[in-house]
Amino acid sequence: MPTDSRLPTSRRAFLAATGAAVGGLALGGTALAQQQEGGQAQGNPWRYRVTVANLTPYQPFTPPAVALHRPTVEVFSVGDPANVAVQEIAENGNLGPLSDLIASTDDIRGAAVGDAPLVPASDPGDTGFSHYAELHLEADPSARYLSFISMLVATNDGFVGLDTVPLPIQRNSSVTYYPQGYDAGTEMNTEMFADLVPPAQALTGENRGVDGTGMSDPDLAEDGVITPHPGISGVGDVPEAFDWPEPAASLVVERIA
Repeated sequence: MPTDSRLPTSRRAFLAATGAAVGGLALGGTALAQQQEGGQAQGNPWRYRVTVANLTPYQPFTPPAVALHRPTVEVFSVGDPANVAVQEIAENGNLGPLSDLIASTDDIRGAAVGDAPLVPASDPGDTGFSHYAELHLEADPSARYLSFISMLVATNDGFVGLDTVPLPIQRNSSVTYYPQGYDAGTEMNTEMFADLVPPAQALTGENRGVDGTGMSDPDLAEDGVITPHPGISGVGDVPEAFDWPEPAASLVVERIA
């Protein structure tokens, strides 16, 4: 599919932000500007404010990624295998493949990623990070849907997300969603810090004397499908306190212009 010649700079900016390693604990915030088909704007852009909050007692999230798009886009679907973009986020907190997805289609009309991880409101790791983030996006009126995804950091392949939910249409209107946690079905749930990304310890104040890993382990690979996450059961050295009640997050979407 041909892409818009006026978008590469914005898309490169998104890639630069999302390419930072999750081990750095933060990604630079950025937004893709209004997406335009064939270089021609489809009317004035619609502007949105999206506020994402971590509602869990102990699970950190990677910086949230939000996309505004047409109905043809499907980031994930419960009961289907995870695509590469979802697998990389769920296992490694890697947003690079999602950026590639954005670059590959004009049907995603705008996107943004947060500045930093979202920790629980109690900030159990004393990180100084916030439990919520406010993202500003714009897109032309052909974008009527929103998708959101963020890694559940202290899990093997967990993520919190929304797929293709309606945007508010009227100016100064809003809608609130309560995303739940999902299991990507791509890695066994060992619940061992050695198998989790390094920030699983740093963001929660845990120090288990293991490095963790930011790469997928073929020995732990599963060939499953996306399902509601079963939570943390305490079978490994990740405490059962890292479990969470659903919903895992709240997401308030406001059309501000």
